[in-house]
Amino acid sequence: MKWYASLATACVFLAACGAPSGDSGESEVAAESVAEPTGLLNVYSARHYDSDKELYKRFEDETGIRVRFRESGAAELLEAMKAEGDNSPADVIISSDAGTLYRFKDAGLMQPVESELLATRIPEHFRDPDNQWYGLAKRLRVIVYDPARVEPEQVDEYADLASANLEGDVCMRSSTNIYNLSLMGELIDRLGKDTAEAWARSVVANFARPPQGGDTGQIEAIAAGQCSVALVNHYYWVRMTQGSDAQRKSVEKTMLSFPQQDSWGAHVNVTGAGVAAHAPHKEAAIQFIEWLAGEEGQFLLTTETKEIPLVAGAEMPEGLDRLPPDFKESVFPLNKLGENQAEAQAIYDRAGWN
Repeated sequence: MKWYASLATACVFLAACGAPSGDSGESEVAAESVAEPTGLLNVYSARHYDSDKELYKRFEDETGIRVRFRESGAAELLEAMKAEGDNSPADVIISSDAGTLYRFKDAGLMQPVESELLATRIPEHFRDPDNQWYGLAKRLRVIVYDPARVEPEQVDEYADLASANLEGDVCMRSSTNIYNLSLMGELIDRLGKDTAEAWARSVVANFARPPQGGDTGQIEAIAAGQCSVALVNHYYWVRMTQGSDAQRKSVEKTMLSFPQQDSWGAHVNVTGAGVAAHAPHKEAAIQFIEWLAGEEGQFLLTTETKEIPLVAGAEMPEGLDRLPPDFKESVFPLNKLGENQAEAQAIYDRAGWN
């Protein structure tokens, strides 16, 4: 496991880290006894972007609060916090997808936060009903397709992925992926369990290959002619438009469809943050999350990821102008994505979506 300081000094927590040796292939940095600063914030983040390091540094510069951060997968962070118990040094938890944030809350690893600023800036459906986490950036789960093989009207609803017209044309990633679980979580609520399962079975019947790879891999598979449609989060597509020559050549062979524009709107999810249940620096944690909901925090949070700033009026990252300017997004209580998660996985399993 690696701990970092966002300034010049790399550091780790001492025995309070509580992480087992050999934790998921991460290495440990030798600990040194360091005097506790007056202002300190310990961030557990499931994100891995260089821009986040600049984000931490800006917060430090503006507030004088020193930021130490630990980056790992969400599952690894969750298990580490369980092992650390009441002695966990974590102040703030940052992770993508409401379904993942739900897992931290469900494990008792977050606490309620009352913030007038966050309540004002973050719409109600983008935050936990008990105020244990707040959405900070948006991501849309949309359909990517090959316009040389598929007409736009063939993929303007999620239901179209189950159409017999697309037999042998659909690529997907695993059903265990949180993005797919969360989409199913919404479909369960909107369509009912039986209809949602029938949809999943028909999508499986249209698979061009067994589920594999990530969202970027689905776009590349379409460009390579292995399939003609897939589901992706919008920012993977946007990042490829600014990527390597090979990525640009691939992505230019595809287009995005934002489903359900005539009904409830495209499925939307979030990257969000919450205050850890045993945060030793709770006030600094709240201050940091509020800062992320400000103009500078919103830009730095999304500039590299190409997510959409959640706060109205925030500056848009470069590349988002490739998206439709007025698409309709789903207004849906995101806590239900987590509540429906177990049923979503059971439906996928019964449908044979591995």
